[in-house]
Amino acid sequence: MAEKVNIEVTSYNKNQLTQAVNTQFTQLGVATTETVVTDPTISVNQFFNEYETLFYQIPKLGETNSHEYLVKKSSEYIGAVSTNEEVEALLQEITSLRQENLDLQQTILTLQTPNI
Repeated sequence: MAEKVNIEVTSYNKNQLTQAVNTQFTQLGVATTETVVTDPTISVNQFFNEYETLFYQIPKLGETNSHEYLVKKSSEYIGAVSTNEEVEALLQEITSLRQENLDLQQTILTLQTPNI
């Protein structure tokens, strides 16, 4: 049982369409739309060119967005943190040896000075 269906098509040109149809999406309850702009991905070369340009504008110290932050992150990445720990241990050893040297020099002076 085939049934015959009549389809009516109404077409509009651009001017008629904007007059006949609300194209502002006000019926959906959206008053304004925000355009989200995403930064394009930059290459490593572009990053370093920008870094050179911004070098003196970047704060020396700070938890984020600073030279200190870049050094810490890069040091962690390349494993330089252990190197820093080694340097700290060596500095402590130097301090200890300096104190021992000073103590020995005091002992030598004491032994060379005649008791009066």
